Amino acid sequence: MIFKNYSKIIILIILFFLYGCLSFPRIIEVRDKLPADELIALGVIYERKGLYEEALKEYYAASKSEPVAFLYIGNVYFLKKDYEKAEQYYRKAIEHVPDFADAYNNLAWLYYVQDKNLDEAEFFIEKALEFKPMKRDVYIDTLEKIKELKSLKK
Repeated sequence: MIFKNYSKIIILIILFFLYGCLSFPRIIEVRDKLPADELIALGVIYERKGLYEEALKEYYAASKSEPVAFLYIGNVYFLKKDYEKAEQYYRKAIEHVPDFADAYNNLAWLYYVQDKNLDEAEFFIEKALEFKPMKRDVYIDTLEKIKELKSLKK
């Protein structure tokens, strides 16, 4: 009789143990699809922390639905001093959003930093001013620096 009581307890312990083993808590990573603006915001956070690869990952994901992300991709490559890729993505931003003033400005600044294509850089700033006159102060600053560099070359 004592054995019967113990056997029930043992069976319960075994069942509890088996059930417990099968239901250990598991960490599951679920990544909801974030909207492009949130991906860009996350990328900006990474970028500010110097986590460029993480930023690029977010920007690339955002670029699937939001071409403005190409500007941010270009900015990261600019910071990494990969000027060829920066130019590629600034141009891609302009290709997808032809009146994207900030992309024109950044492309002009890229040329200024590299001291190349300064006539084209000046043209890009004129386009930026045309498309977004409310950022005149920023764009004029870039334009003045380009003109100053051009005058030093004469």
